[in-house]
Amino acid sequence: MNWTSTNFEWLDWTVLGVGIMGVVWAVYRAIQKDKKKMAGASSEDYLFGKGEPWYIIGAAIFAANIGSEHLVGLAGTGAKDGVGMAHWEMQGWMILILGWLFVPFYQLLNNKMGKIITMPDFLKFRYTKKTGSWLSIITLIAYVLTKVSVTAFTGGIFFEYLLGLPFWWGAIGLIAVTAVFTVFGGMKGVMTLSAIQTPILIIGSFLVLFLGLAALGGGSISDGWAAMMDYCGKLHDGHGTTHMFHWEESDPMYAEYPGFVVFIGASIIGFWYWCTDQHIVQRVLGQTKGEDNSVVMKRARRGTIAAGYFKLLPVFMFLIPGMIAAALAGNGQFNLDNTDAAFANMVKQILPVGVKGIVTIGFVCALVASLAAFFNSCATLFTEDFYKPMKQGKSEEHYVLVGRIATVVVVLLGLAWMPVMMSMDTLYSYLQGIQSLLAPAMVAVFTLGILSKKITPKAGEWGLIGGFVIGMLRLITNVITDSGKADMTGWFWENTSWFWQTNWLIFECWLLVFIVVMMIVVSMVTPAPSKAQVDAITFTPEYRKQIAKSWGIWDVIGTLGVVACCAAFYWYFF
Repeated sequence: MNWTSTNFEWLDWTVLGVGIMGVVWAVYRAIQKDKKKMAGASSEDYLFGKGEPWYIIGAAIFAANIGSEHLVGLAGTGAKDGVGMAHWEMQGWMILILGWLFVPFYQLLNNKMGKIITMPDFLKFRYTKKTGSWLSIITLIAYVLTKVSVTAFTGGIFFEYLLGLPFWWGAIGLIAVTAVFTVFGGMKGVMTLSAIQTPILIIGSFLVLFLGLAALGGGSISDGWAAMMDYCGKLHDGHGTTHMFHWEESDPMYAEYPGFVVFIGASIIGFWYWCTDQHIVQRVLGQTKGEDNSVVMKRARRGTIAAGYFKLLPVFMFLIPGMIAAALAGNGQFNLDNTDAAFANMVKQILPVGVKGIVTIGFVCALVASLAAFFNSCATLFTEDFYKPMKQGKSEEHYVLVGRIATVVVVLLGLAWMPVMMSMDTLYSYLQGIQSLLAPAMVAVFTLGILSKKITPKAGEWGLIGGFVIGMLRLITNVITDSGKADMTGWFWENTSWFWQTNWLIFECWLLVFIVVMMIVVSMVTPAPSKAQVDAITFTPEYRKQIAKSWGIWDVIGTLGVVACCAAFYWYFF
């Protein structure tokens, strides 16, 4: 057998088949054990856990972040734009803000409300019920635009270039398999798949990194790194893709990533994702009843510090392998006609026979787990926030059926959106572009709601809804005008060019400023928040003492270590 074959050999297929059967068995066993373990447990215990150790919290945050878009999209943008998109990944420092600033507020709200809060709970409590409901609507629309469509697309790409399956067979087949898994596996199945995928992906990705560098450097990893930096440093008319900031207008990447604005824009998206997204925040809200607040906050904060170190890995796991793929393709070692296929090509071309099958198992688990989690969230959001309040007193079987129907609708909308998505730049650039339209409203509403006692309930409502509507109008113009690149004629287009032609990062920054100003103005002319709403975000002297008790010198040292690592990366690739 040729152990360096670039094709999927019989051993790879055998490993893949046996591995999939092993995963099915592991999931089945985990579900059966969980049914016994969770007997008599509360829903909060099931959803949030019970006082997990800090290192488990950190690993859970990392696992929640790594999705199929990293394997395909991040590697693809690395091949196309180098480290330009690393701003969105080198954000371990942003996770620290969750631990140091937001965890004390969320813990305070937990105490005030007598339960572990969700992000819609917070908006309903701090602002209005309509604000919380709109968050659910925005989340469902975001799933259509950024989750279902993106995951199906990544599956289609990976299976096409690695296994030779037609694109739509892979995409639709993935959805069908996940639908079956969701029905029988539930959330415990998703958690088990996540536990299986994480070590496989980390080990497999670093194998791709080091073996790719060795292939590029003629057996030497250091020579491979030098060759990659040299090749990528000459791309884009000599301006290169090995630096994170692009200052010159003659640089082809300046139009997409203008100067320091790229850092600000990435930080807005990161602030929304790491500090206010339920998908992440849920990992730090678990607690054991009766514990002191300082103990809970200490555990959560140290979990975010650990996650900050984990967050340093994806750039080396996915983005830099994409740059290596570009250099290998430039040297004629393999063909790279689609940059989003960079990681699949690296797996196929670089990994030895047998290892290809193992890494593919991890990728299949990642695809199914992430898509199944979205299916579950869609059903929950629609049923709990919309259908149950309108149709009370129905049987649980009826609500489950309605949730599944809602999920099918979201999936069909996601598939219908895929052709539009495929025409809008590389996958990861598309994903961050969509998030730049959703993030400003979230950042403004959550930040002002927590830090200011004068922002009124109606201001939060107007901020969230108004920011979302403006973002969606911009998305529509992006589709019509090819993200502002098309030549549009007519009175309307000529007089609104500032709206649809402004760089996406600059637009994101101004949108945030507009929403903040609007919320302040609305607060001047609408009724003030109630005493209960203000008390919920007010730190008492006793609570401040508990915050002070929750951190020590090692927390500070660990925090500074994360910041130093991020700063070192920025310095090297400045």
